[in-house]
Amino acid sequence: MSKLGNLGARLYRGEVGYDFIGKRKIWYGISILITITAIVGLAVRGLNFGIEFSGGAVFTTPKTSVSTAEAQHHAESAAPGHQAMVQKLGNGTLRVQISGLDTKQSLPVQEEIAKDLKVPVKDVNTQLVGPSWGEQIADKAWLGLGIFMVLVVLYLAVAFEWRMAVAALVALIHDLTITVGVYALVGFEVTPGTVIGLLTILGYSLYDTVVVFDSLKEASKDITKQSRFTFSEIANRSINGTLVRSINTTVVALLPVAGLLFVGGGVLGAGMLNDISLALFVGLAAGAYSSIFIATPLVADLKNGEPQMKALARRVAAKRASAAAKEAARQEEAAEAEGADDEAEGAAVVGPRPQSEARNRGRGRTSGKRR
Repeated sequence: MSKLGNLGARLYRGEVGYDFIGKRKIWYGISILITITAIVGLAVRGLNFGIEFSGGAVFTTPKTSVSTAEAQHHAESAAPGHQAMVQKLGNGTLRVQISGLDTKQSLPVQEEIAKDLKVPVKDVNTQLVGPSWGEQIADKAWLGLGIFMVLVVLYLAVAFEWRMAVAALVALIHDLTITVGVYALVGFEVTPGTVIGLLTILGYSLYDTVVVFDSLKEASKDITKQSRFTFSEIANRSINGTLVRSINTTVVALLPVAGLLFVGGGVLGAGMLNDISLALFVGLAAGAYSSIFIATPLVADLKNGEPQMKALARRVAAKRASAAAKEAARQEEAAEAEGADDEAEGAAVVGPRPQSEARNRGRGRTSGKRR
């Protein structure tokens, strides 16, 4: 068995483990700090909405040797006051996006771009995107997100309990906030692919959370009938029992996404992959984090407020205190018995000496009489 597999087996059996629940305030603090940073980035820098949401024109040029930087300079010169974004496609063509252009403005810009790039005007393909289309996409995305959240809460409330539903909802909002904040800080373009990536990571984050919740539900069955473990301790064992599985699943999912983001978008220059790959990469990592460090500890906090769990904690503490007192008394008795044995051994060693001295004195008196 591999070292990781051996570790997973030991974590599952409870032989080793990390106190996630006991140190939950540390993880809460880290999550709050990251979330505040994301919100500040979103408020200060805002999101860089793609042309699908803001409206504008997309110009596709034929194969050219002009660099993206030069093409962006020409595009911004052709349409002053408008933001331009240039991407080099795999076949050597350029995709020039200029936001805020209407039908009347697009024709002179098309001619200017063709002139600067030294290509025929008819070879520059133009596609107009109205802002109303982007608004419809955004509205449908928000509607889909709202329906998804409601269905998630209802399912978890029925399959598990309302506390787990609340914890999962908080974890999902946590993942969304961090991912959107990273987009604002990095400045990547927000496109319909980004929306697809966000909806995808919500499903993955929920899956990882449900795996831990299912283990916790099984482990906490009839929990009030025993007095060995508190709910927090059982929740911690559930996290440790599924930890290696969560790590393996996350790593396997992140590897191809990292290939899209760093190799496809960074090395090969396929910038169109960045919009969905960044959402997936950040969201998958945040989802694995929240299922371990946020969702389950939050369930433990909610459950520990119940009268039954408080009574269970008192019983466990009383039983452990009694066991500790008995162990202390046993050790004290063992120490006293060991001390008595040492005294007996000392007496056995010292005892013969006075008898030998008495015999010697007796022999001395006998010798004196004979004289």
